[in-house]
Amino acid sequence: MKSFFRFLKQLLKLNNNRNENINEHNMRIVLLGAPGSGKGTQAKLIVKELNIPHISTGDLLRGAIAAKTALGLAAKEVMDKGNLVSDEIVLGMLKDRITQADATNGFILDGFPRNVTQAEMLETLLSELEMSLDHALLIEVDPDEVVARIAKRAEIEGRTDDTEAVVRNRLNVYKEQTAPVGDFYKEQGIVTEILGKGSIEDVQHRIQAVLRF
Repeated sequence: MKSFFRFLKQLLKLNNNRNENINEHNMRIVLLGAPGSGKGTQAKLIVKELNIPHISTGDLLRGAIAAKTALGLAAKEVMDKGNLVSDEIVLGMLKDRITQADATNGFILDGFPRNVTQAEMLETLLSELEMSLDHALLIEVDPDEVVARIAKRAEIEGRTDDTEAVVRNRLNVYKEQTAPVGDFYKEQGIVTEILGKGSIEDVQHRIQAVLRF
């Protein structure tokens, strides 16, 4: 029943969006995809076109720690002990970021949510802020192609830690934990699968067709 009401809510949201002026670029987007799918590259291209901030949770953590904010200090204390930063701390940083002036017309989230629990927490946060997501873009790339891409990148950068075994393990973690987030957003009717095969420009054009910019 809860999923049904979520779906109805998103249908109403999508209908309202069709009546908005697309030039206003009022878009709140989650970008999903496996490691090596090209999420970061596509995120940079999207924000350039739409003039909305690219929000990476990794960057948020590093920035908050460097600025010695209350949340940053709390995160540093946890990390110094070798533990993972809690979802609550990350969500607090995210709340601070998406309520800043440059995110008024939207934002693109990269690296969050990583699991369904985080997706539910994000939905609650956005609801409290009277916001909702407009799009969840899922970049789909064949696992063998991901392995080849990362191997090529590792060779160029001289990295030895991205072995095939390591990459396939990361893909397995993604499949178990993050892939279900796509199903979560499918229930809401906002997910679009983007074929990640081809050049950067090919993928960008597919995204442009969805976002209509």
